[in-house]
Amino acid sequence: MTASLIRSRAMITHVIDRHHHGEIADGALLVEDGLIAAVGTYAELSRRHPTLPVIGSGEEILLPGFVNGHHHVGLTPLQLGSPDMPLELWFVTRMVARSLDPYLDTLYSAFEMIASGITTVQHIHGWVPGRLEDVAQCSEAVIRAYEDIGMRASYCFAVRDQNRLVYQPDEDFTASLPADLRGPMRRWFDRLQLSLDDSMALFEGLHGRHQHKRRVKIQLAPANLHWCSDTALARLADAAERFDVPLHMHILETQYQREYAARRGGCTAVEYIDRFGLLGPRLTIGHGVWLSESDIERVAASGTCVCHNCSSNFRLRSGVAPLNALEARGITTAIGLDEAGINDDRDMLQEMRLVLRAHRTPGMDDTVPTAAQVLRMATAGGARTTPYAGQIGTLAPGLAADAVLLDWRQVSFPYLDRDTPLLDAVLARAKTEGVRQVICDGAVIYADGRFTRIDRAAALQSLHEKLQSALSEDETERRRLSQALLPHVRAFYAGYCR
Repeated sequence: MTASLIRSRAMITHVIDRHHHGEIADGALLVEDGLIAAVGTYAELSRRHPTLPVIGSGEEILLPGFVNGHHHVGLTPLQLGSPDMPLELWFVTRMVARSLDPYLDTLYSAFEMIASGITTVQHIHGWVPGRLEDVAQCSEAVIRAYEDIGMRASYCFAVRDQNRLVYQPDEDFTASLPADLRGPMRRWFDRLQLSLDDSMALFEGLHGRHQHKRRVKIQLAPANLHWCSDTALARLADAAERFDVPLHMHILETQYQREYAARRGGCTAVEYIDRFGLLGPRLTIGHGVWLSESDIERVAASGTCVCHNCSSNFRLRSGVAPLNALEARGITTAIGLDEAGINDDRDMLQEMRLVLRAHRTPGMDDTVPTAAQVLRMATAGGARTTPYAGQIGTLAPGLAADAVLLDWRQVSFPYLDRDTPLLDAVLARAKTEGVRQVICDGAVIYADGRFTRIDRAAALQSLHEKLQSALSEDETERRRLSQALLPHVRAFYAGYCR
């Protein structure tokens, strides 16, 4: 048995409600074989276990490890030549992305996540070209990257079986294009060879190989209503029940998606997927920016979760999610960094501040986000949206020892009033340079700027060198196609919303 103590100046164990949290001065954890065996003061636990190794100096704030509830890629779209645009146009610009080594690309964003205190990621994968065996190989490379660096990951491959570029069948959109664009457009669609049967086989294969692991779980991801046929929705709902796994689905990210649902089913997107039994505690709605009042009531009544992707919603002009209304109805909410945060990186400390500030509506009533609420979203709330629900997100006996130690001096120097609430100070002032140690499953995976399992400099140099090669013929054609398609996609959406 491996055992250690994690000590702190003060420990925030869990969120009780919007205004209260558990806090222990001189707090410490007893960790045995990756699980929390006891919670108390360092004075007490060190007296009982004087010979155990100690993580932490006693000058840090100890919190549960953060959960990034919605993540996709390594190098950001901006780095790969796709600037921020309205979502439906941005899909077209994403065609220009280089063909990347999935292992190194995953490590790139994992470095950023861990350095901001994230210990668990919900990785929603997609848009991998090739046949089933090609996609499976890419999926395994992503999972292996998280295993090697030591993070906890919930992996899902986003299922798409229709309308892969605009909110219209692929063949209809292709036929609407000028003759010189139809061939390149068909070749782009032909790159994505995964059928619905293949997608389900991919899930079952990955689930069989990884679901028993402590730091890897596999779940399902209907990509979005416009991307999934009725057949796909029914099969995904059935698979979630048979395998007892969660689902994560982009829903109502933009007003155009709201209009698409009305055209397809004469109802809201939430009402539409409810016809297939998808709503419920297993489902997390990603974004949910354009949820109606009736949608919110239906989500609350069914126990469905919502992952709030604040930076992405701002960057892609999607809108402001109704977070205050979701919270008022007791809906479980999480925080996702999506492709990248407001600073084009994966900084959960920054994202929590953004969520805390972005929903401060005018007035004096008690409806705006609190520090405790936002911390809960980034910890226990995020955990609820993954297969790790009830195992992470709180520092309590029997749960996984996933935690982050933040330097108190970085938060408080040169001065902090002694009556400033600890959690308020941490959420307002903690920065990534103050992240001292990150622990996942009881193991230190990051300490004082160094990753303990992977050589960051070597990995990034390798990624850099692989991207110095000239563009391939496929990459060149995709760039030309992307530029040529933009005016046609703009025309498709002109007047789309009523």
